[in-house]
Amino acid sequence: MVSWLLFLLPLSVTAASGGRPKLLGVHPTALSKYTPSKSNTWTCLDGSKQISWDAVNDDYCDCSDGSDEPEPDCCDGSDELPGVCKDICKQVGEDYRKKRDEELKLRRTGAKIRSTYIAFAHKEKKRLEELVVTLTKQVAAKEKEVEKLREHAERTESLSQAALEHKKQSPLYQSLLNHNKALQSLRREYKKHAERERQLGDVLDALRRGYNPNYQDMAVLEAVRGWEELAGLPHINDVKKGDGEEDVVEETREPKLEEPVNDDLWTADELNNELDDLLQSDYTALLLDHEEHISAPTEDSILFKITSYLPEDWLPHYEAWKDSFVEWLETLGVVRSESSGTSSESTRAQQILSEATQELNDMKREMAEAQSGVTKIFDPEHFGARGEWKKLDDLCIELNSGDYTYELCLFKEAKQKPIRGGTNFSLGKFKSWNPDATPGSPEYYRKQVYQNGARCWNGPERSVVVLLSCGTENAVTSVQELEKCEYQYTATSPALCTPPEEDKNQNREEL
Repeated sequence: MVSWLLFLLPLSVTAASGGRPKLLGVHPTALSKYTPSKSNTWTCLDGSKQISWDAVNDDYCDCSDGSDEPEPDCCDGSDELPGVCKDICKQVGEDYRKKRDEELKLRRTGAKIRSTYIAFAHKEKKRLEELVVTLTKQVAAKEKEVEKLREHAERTESLSQAALEHKKQSPLYQSLLNHNKALQSLRREYKKHAERERQLGDVLDALRRGYNPNYQDMAVLEAVRGWEELAGLPHINDVKKGDGEEDVVEETREPKLEEPVNDDLWTADELNNELDDLLQSDYTALLLDHEEHISAPTEDSILFKITSYLPEDWLPHYEAWKDSFVEWLETLGVVRSESSGTSSESTRAQQILSEATQELNDMKREMAEAQSGVTKIFDPEHFGARGEWKKLDDLCIELNSGDYTYELCLFKEAKQKPIRGGTNFSLGKFKSWNPDATPGSPEYYRKQVYQNGARCWNGPERSVVVLLSCGTENAVTSVQELEKCEYQYTATSPALCTPPEEDKNQNREEL
């Protein structure tokens, strides 16, 4: 109603020197009272004084009755004459400080949780770096293994089962198998005796710590003395009580060697760590390697190679004649055929090669993911410059709203799941942080975008914008469908709670 009356007044009446409309807040029935004089002055409605028209509605009460400030709430007693209007500054200040203190408390609590996220990021980076080093070594070793298996598969592919079985009758191969059985038996007995020795050691340790030296039982005393000498322990009477005897026993027990150590023999650690690999050796591959080695030409074998004496032009004819002659001998049964089809051994070799190749590919993929993880942890465009978001990678939070549960798996996917059963719908997969903000800035981490969700019926693909704010919990607080198939989540996270002390440009308001 005010707006159309304004057109009835001179332009000078409605113009604001400071940008505020002069008649803002004036009741329509009092509009005629708010007209400047020709000298651009105006008289207070109580007639107490005359002021400049520019002072009307300038958020400062010049008139004793406050009539020069008709806009609501502009007269709060903060800068007016006593008694002009009610002083509400104290209440406003108390409400402001209460709200500010609550926000500061929330931020400090959230910042403590955020600091644990940052500590986790440093530990995770160290773990991934160590994993990359380990996988690099494993990949190198696996590549060598795959290469050997490939060579073995290629050799066995041309052998028949009968030919391979014949080779396995070699005394060397049979001896290797017997050695393998012997090593497996020795390992079994070694583990049995090692466990038995450990148990007996525990019994003697308990006896040594618990027996009464004042009780003159020579059998017990001799048993204790004998165990101390064998295990290299000090006499129990020389150890002061309460000095951590149990820890000393575990750290200093070193049984004496009864025979000198041969440097060529395996150590206990080598037995524990390398014996399994030795027992898993592919003896068939070793057999073929051995045969290839002994059949390799030596320096003086040229005397027995006919091809060394034939002209080069004759070699193709000789090879063709040799192949025909050998085939004739195989047909007569004079010699065994070495190419009567793909053997089961060749199939097994190919299967082992395939499995090893798959393991190698899995290792390489895991190593690539670990390397990528190392670079992303402290990247501002991914998990933040301090890595505070890494802890929340793939963390799923939910909110029940109406007939649906809305799920948000951070950095992965948002979903809509019917509470009473039905089909789950993807609302989108993580696309980016706030595309309208600079990476690393606070605003950058206050929004996430999820796109390419399930397509709506006769509509677009579902998508989600997540608005994040500081909170002591990772939680979805509300869900809205702003447009068809376009959702907006609001959520809280301690990862956004920076300590108040870090705010360099914090605005400080004093009341």
